[in-house]
Amino acid sequence: MHKRAFVIVIDACGAGELPDSGEYGDAGANTLGHVADAAGGLDLPVLGRLGLGNVMPLAGVPPAADPVVHGRLRPLGPGKDTITGHWELMGVVTPVPLRTYPDGFPDDVVDALRDATGRGVLCNRPYSGTAVIDDFGEQHLATGDLIVYTSADSVLQIAAHERQVPLAELYAACAAAREIMTGEHAVGRVIARPFDGEPGAFRRTEHRRDIALDPPGRSYLDELQAAGVPVHTVGKIGQVFNGRGVDEQHKGSTNAAALEATERLIDGLDGGFVFVNLVETDQVYGHRNDVEGFHAALRGIDAAVGGWLDQLDPGRDLLVLTADHGCDPTHPGTDHTREHAPLLARFDGHGGRRHDGPFADVGASVLRWLGGRDGGGLPGAAFVP
Repeated sequence: MHKRAFVIVIDACGAGELPDSGEYGDAGANTLGHVADAAGGLDLPVLGRLGLGNVMPLAGVPPAADPVVHGRLRPLGPGKDTITGHWELMGVVTPVPLRTYPDGFPDDVVDALRDATGRGVLCNRPYSGTAVIDDFGEQHLATGDLIVYTSADSVLQIAAHERQVPLAELYAACAAAREIMTGEHAVGRVIARPFDGEPGAFRRTEHRRDIALDPPGRSYLDELQAAGVPVHTVGKIGQVFNGRGVDEQHKGSTNAAALEATERLIDGLDGGFVFVNLVETDQVYGHRNDVEGFHAALRGIDAAVGGWLDQLDPGRDLLVLTADHGCDPTHPGTDHTREHAPLLARFDGHGGRRHDGPFADVGASVLRWLGGRDGGGLPGAAFVP
């Protein structure tokens, strides 16, 4: 039997501000700590036994007597979004911040979108993804114009009702936008955001699609493939890497779907790497400042991990739980927050030690565990033997 590694990214589950968080308007952010306080203590018995309370002080989660490897990870480069966070976990550091548009997209971009899609443009400014369909959805249905918006992240997002704009047309519009958003306008991702429902009750569907830039350098995913290790992604990660270094992508647009896909891979995979994104702590709860929902999502993850621990063999299977950035639901605004990521890593011989380091230590550890070597030239130091 071959070795396996499972890296689970609890999206936006930050573990306290970074030294430069104030430069991003995020001084004092602490997603896990503030959710714990606001919820009156976290109810996470499995993650607690693994050592979540050893990572940092958390209401309701006392330090474990016998933790796994635990600590906090930090990014080496700028940014606080999905693409830079996941890239850094696999050893790709962006040299400069990706382009953002705090005042909306310039006229030349909007004109190019109109020409490419044959449709008008609504909104064109930073907006909450759920509020934007509430505020512009009815006008969109009346006119057929696309809802184009951004956020504090390096994204261009296009929302459209599936009854008004068929999915194939929306995806084609986003592909055209990806061609437009290159060069000086090279945003990290163009995202299709389809929705349905009636005015007053619009809701996003599960047909989101991300079109990312290629990672700007070689990643640990590439190194794993070169070593003959199959790479599986669950959720949006395959799209975040634009398919680079990925052998098979598994759907996971909700936590339930991603947890189910992960369970199937645990049951059936003979060997290889599984890189999982659990999106709802970010997309559904963090951005909506929903502390109760955030805590409920964590409880669901906690229960799933409890089942996995019985199925995973620490001598064969490396399990890593971490995050890509923060999204403190108690912090002013609805944007991501620049924070550390928590680290919990279970494997034979972990010794219960603390490990703090860069995000890239995760990719370095996966390569050593599965490939038996270090990644020449890539950042990161393995925390596995």
